[in-house]
Amino acid sequence: MTQIQELGEFRLIDALTECIELQNESSKVGVGDDCAVMNYGDKDVVATTDLLLEGIHFDLTYTPLKHLGYKAAMVNISDVCAMNARPTQMLVSIGISQRFHVEQIEEIYAGIYLACEKAGVDVVGGDTSASLTGLTISITCLGEVEKDRAVLRSGAKETDLICVTGDLGAAYMGLQLLEREKRIFQSGQDEGFQPDFAGKEYILERQLKPEACVDTIKYLREKNIVPTAMMDVSDGLSSELLHICKASGVGCRVYEDKLPIDYATASMCDEFNMNLTTVALNGGEDYELLFTVPLSEHEKLQGLEGVHIIGHITEANAGAALVTRDGQEMKITAQGWNAFKREEEK
Repeated sequence: MTQIQELGEFRLIDALTECIELQNESSKVGVGDDCAVMNYGDKDVVATTDLLLEGIHFDLTYTPLKHLGYKAAMVNISDVCAMNARPTQMLVSIGISQRFHVEQIEEIYAGIYLACEKAGVDVVGGDTSASLTGLTISITCLGEVEKDRAVLRSGAKETDLICVTGDLGAAYMGLQLLEREKRIFQSGQDEGFQPDFAGKEYILERQLKPEACVDTIKYLREKNIVPTAMMDVSDGLSSELLHICKASGVGCRVYEDKLPIDYATASMCDEFNMNLTTVALNGGEDYELLFTVPLSEHEKLQGLEGVHIIGHITEANAGAALVTRDGQEMKITAQGWNAFKREEEK
């Protein structure tokens, strides 16, 4: 028998879905992108879903319930944005163990409602159930986009520019800080222990309260820029780059000195003695947008605040590589989040 961790998340998905054949004319894009795409008339509808499990995707030791709800909603909204679509509706399902009170569940939903209000999304349904294994949250988000304007992972072309919004690695370093303070607290060595979060607000917010790039999609539309391929950075930049390269049948070159990194992230990396570039490439949970655009759109990109050009698409034979500050090329490998790794391997 094959152990699930031997395959990993993405190869497991491939194994479970390789036999699927779309039967309905309305089903345009199935498994393999940030969202499915369906057509019911003048506009296309996109749909995504995420399952969040206590102890796997979040730790209630340091995650406020309202923040958890907000993040659970935003990560789904981010997937819709990654299809060049406008998020519109959301369904929320939740599994609740007996240790939770009504007021605590209301806190989770308050966070969900806040995220939806900010993004202009309606909560239109869902389900609730008892749980024997802790808290479980499942969210499905729908969005709409002009017919045939959804952006897939498979459209990148040679010479396209590779762009990313915001900055990278902050959410991962926020997680490292929270985990460190948790370990100190649980060790019991300091009875009067108080976590030291002074000056670390930015990286903590990036981990606990991420923001989907709804405004970026609006700006791209206003500038009449249609990306050729796009994903959100959830599992790490390296993983997402390889997804686009595989789906598009291309290679890429990304430049180390172009990776956008906030000062607070760099400072935290220094404190943890971690390699900054490795964190930026593999940290994950940034929920920024990674997208490619034709070289001819270069001037239009100059006016977009928070959008960084980090490299370009190459022919497939060139492979995917990081060009270091000293001009060396290093093969890009996927080292981001894998839910099925053994705990000791993480």
